[in-house]
Amino acid sequence: MKKGIEHVFCRDWRKSYPKIDRGEGVYLFDTHGKRYLDGSGGPAVVSIGHGVFEEIIDAMVGQARKVCFPYVGHFMSEAQIELAKKIIGFAPPGMSQVYFVSGGSEATEVALKLIRQYHKEHGNHSRVKVISRWQSYHGATIGALSLSGHTSRRADYLPYLLNFPHILPPYCYRCPFGKEYPSCDIYCAYDLERTIKREGKESIAAFIAEPIIGNTVGAAVPPPEYFPIIREICNRYGILLVVDEVITGFGRTGRNFGIDHWGVVPDLIITGKGISSGYAPLGAVIMHEGVYEVFTESKRSTFFLGYTYSGNPLSCAVGLAVLRYIEKNDLVERSAQMGEYLFKRFSKMKELPMVGDIRGKGLLLGVELVIDKGERTPFERSRKIAETITSEAFVRGLILLSGSGTVDGVSGDHLVIAPPFIIEEEQIEEMAAILEKVILEVYANTAS
Repeated sequence: MKKGIEHVFCRDWRKSYPKIDRGEGVYLFDTHGKRYLDGSGGPAVVSIGHGVFEEIIDAMVGQARKVCFPYVGHFMSEAQIELAKKIIGFAPPGMSQVYFVSGGSEATEVALKLIRQYHKEHGNHSRVKVISRWQSYHGATIGALSLSGHTSRRADYLPYLLNFPHILPPYCYRCPFGKEYPSCDIYCAYDLERTIKREGKESIAAFIAEPIIGNTVGAAVPPPEYFPIIREICNRYGILLVVDEVITGFGRTGRNFGIDHWGVVPDLIITGKGISSGYAPLGAVIMHEGVYEVFTESKRSTFFLGYTYSGNPLSCAVGLAVLRYIEKNDLVERSAQMGEYLFKRFSKMKELPMVGDIRGKGLLLGVELVIDKGERTPFERSRKIAETITSEAFVRGLILLSGSGTVDGVSGDHLVIAPPFIIEEEQIEEMAAILEKVILEVYANTAS
């Protein structure tokens, strides 16, 4: 029996992984000295670039010299307090409190518990269901996966998953209702109200959504009216609006948070990834003051969360240094500016075979791949077109994300581009040139 490499059980045990050596700016280098342009920021994590030593590593070492682990049940740290203050400064108006965890999946689990406790404090014990969307992704833990609507990621674990309702996504390139914007009257948003009525409004606790559907649909952007309608429906039925900003938070879309593009204030924000730019494991739930007041007015003073590393000062010190770096270097605005250049450059790829749609905001871009551009017909999943393209690009020194199940959770292929905010125009050109060449080569192989 073949043992795992270096006794590590890998995510894909049949894949050969190069060993990483170091990172510099938008580039990564393996132990053989090969250079890779990080066109995806990992899985849309790295915002400020790799190897920022002076500001980030110094903050990490400085905190480590003081203390790395006080238990959150015993102490707070200055790093935790200052990071919470900084996050509230980034967040939409009215957001008030921050609970820290180690990543996005944990943040989703915390949000589920907060939602449950919020309605219990109101005496609404029957409000237990959280509505989400098909083709969404909210994390790998069982509760988070129950909310997620990506069919293939759910398939192996269906017996464990909670029976939460899902609605169809705002996906204008392939409207699941067969309509076209703007004559559609934003039918996808009102699907939330129809589902609330079908399930029974007394059973619904919250609605959760990504502002821009990230890795599972390839940066699909809802219409301008979508989230204002969603907010009004949530208000009318007394349910919480939870926005998953794990990918879209802290500048990725050219705004502080993705939801800022719609001018809507949620009740809870789930975040991770860009909060620390990958320099340390970190996630958070941001709570609106209206939600927080329900807890402060409660007869109870605690409820169980139980995460050992919540508020870890080392991670919080790193997160604080990252957000200060983003502010100091005006990287949210830079994300918006470079995003415009990225979109303009990649839009030229619509002339290529297989490229059906280019979409996104800021430095979060999706490329949908189709076999017939006129009919928007997806490739057979067995051909693994997106995986083939990203694999060939990787060989040429370009890292991208591939996605499948774009159309319905099973069929469809797309790519996700999400480079660090510090990327330059010439590096975008380098990225585009490699990808164009790979697409043409893969197309030639599929056509032969």
